[in-house]
Amino acid sequence: MTAGRVLAIDFGGTKIALGTAVVGSPDARPETTVRLRTLGADGALQAVRRTLDAARDLLAGPAAVGVSTFGVLRDDRVRLAPNVPGWEGMALPAMLRAEFGDAPVAIDNDVNAAAAAELRWGALRGVGVGLYVNLGTGLAVALVAGGRVLPGAHGAAGEIGYLRDRDTDPCFADGHAPLEDRVSGAALGRLGTAALGRPVTAEDLFGLSSEPAVAGLLEDAVRTLSRTIANLCVTLDPERVVVGGGMLGAADHIMPRVVEEVRRCVPFPPTVTRARFSDDAPLIGALALALDSVPRRGGSA
Repeated sequence: MTAGRVLAIDFGGTKIALGTAVVGSPDARPETTVRLRTLGADGALQAVRRTLDAARDLLAGPAAVGVSTFGVLRDDRVRLAPNVPGWEGMALPAMLRAEFGDAPVAIDNDVNAAAAAELRWGALRGVGVGLYVNLGTGLAVALVAGGRVLPGAHGAAGEIGYLRDRDTDPCFADGHAPLEDRVSGAALGRLGTAALGRPVTAEDLFGLSSEPAVAGLLEDAVRTLSRTIANLCVTLDPERVVVGGGMLGAADHIMPRVVEEVRRCVPFPPTVTRARFSDDAPLIGALALALDSVPRRGGSA
């Protein structure tokens, strides 16, 4: 076992990334990084095998391993991951433990991992009660209390994409994530494509905000998001809200509205700020998970 280095793996919906770090290093960035092609080309199991092959080449015998994945972990399987064929129900934790043997393996969903990165090195450092909001392809939050991320009773705390904002919204039982279907990057790309009659991404839409068909769509999304974050603040009473994810390329459109809604609606408004980490947040979070899992001298974890 290589006592001085840890391994991080990020299974993302559009990429797989691996990185290493030296135990005790104050730097949040991995010392080496490897990126693999996306999950969908050759099937989920083969993607995991490719990743483990790359991990062996990158670092033999890591002191600990941290893993970020989309979905949530429940009963030692990945759940709530319907958009990637073969991932729903995969026994990923057992596969990782079998691969890495005696090395501790810490695995969490991508949003919780990103929050772990912010807790260790970023905008949630030193925060006792906080909220991490991920605005990306999907929509979710991580809850922080006592300086750690709370998983919830079933590992699904913070899955706000399943919230219903209107009586007419469908439910999880109907096969929908109603809030995510309106507010996420994937939803905005889909809705914008339908409205404009040509393929667009969420990033494209914010650049077209002066067009009437786009302005109304974005207004609804940002208003709904701001209201949701304010309601979460009323419920949780955080001292800080950290907003991250790929949609923060449009931060100038989003952040002022969120700040104003929180200021107006929450009795004790928290600070609202941008995350330190953006695109590589889950990978850096996986590093944080790994470093937190390194056995201490004397044999205790």
